[in-house]
Amino acid sequence: MKAGFVSFVGRPNAGKSTLLNQIIGTKLAIVSDKPQTTRNRILGVKPYPHGQVVFMDTPGIHRPLHRMNVRMVDLALDSIHRVDVLAVIVDASQPVGGGDRFVIRRLERAKLPVVLVLNKIDRMVKPKLLPVMAWYRAHREFEAIVPVSALTGDGVPELESLFLKHLPDGEPLYPDDYLTDQPERVFVSETVREKLLQHTYDEIPFSSAVIVDRFQESDERGVIRLYCSIIVEQASQKPIVLGRGGSMIKRIGTEARLDLERFFDAKVYLDLHVKIRAEWRENDRLLDDLGVQGPRD
Repeated sequence: MKAGFVSFVGRPNAGKSTLLNQIIGTKLAIVSDKPQTTRNRILGVKPYPHGQVVFMDTPGIHRPLHRMNVRMVDLALDSIHRVDVLAVIVDASQPVGGGDRFVIRRLERAKLPVVLVLNKIDRMVKPKLLPVMAWYRAHREFEAIVPVSALTGDGVPELESLFLKHLPDGEPLYPDDYLTDQPERVFVSETVREKLLQHTYDEIPFSSAVIVDRFQESDERGVIRLYCSIIVEQASQKPIVLGRGGSMIKRIGTEARLDLERFFDAKVYLDLHVKIRAEWRENDRLLDDLGVQGPRD
């Protein structure tokens, strides 16, 4: 029996969250085409006939510009010291750039099995993988280099087998029916934020957050009532999130509510408001309230 932890690390937008969702078989992590979508560690547990793997999705490793981003990068790097296998996720459809070099430099001291995952092969022809593989081989030793498509699942079963192979012998770390440690309130705030990311542009996706002010369990009519605040940094951003006549926030709320009703298998009442909190990304107390984690002791 094998059991242990596997951490997904890499630059933003490499497809780490999509890979986690593909492996677990359900949506644990929100996804978008915006960099730095993942702000916290997300744990997903999967049982196998001969073992159990605890997967950890982490924020993208980048050069931080704000206190929030410092927490995100520190959290990703901290995971290196808490797992049995490290999976470096790379967007192989893009040329190797400064962000990839930055990630490799930050992982130089990792003393555990490291697997290179060349993701997004559905976007490229296989001969173009060769120079990418050659560059990484020249800069670090890997236990294996595995091309996959997190979106289609191509190559993912082989990757899972490889992870199990490198885990230590041991009994399962969690019960068989355990899926994640994400609280329901976090799932609610992340679902709303996902819709916000999908429908806003420029600086708003990076300078906004969602906090659950009130979570009321099902009432006598079976309705879950959720009250959330969308946090922005500048007064000029509030009317953009609201939209003309409230059209944007209504769209965000409707799409989020439908996802939440599927998740809870219940009717949901979702109330959204926009609040301005100047420079919230530099405010440790507000970051704590928003659930933006830092490394654990």
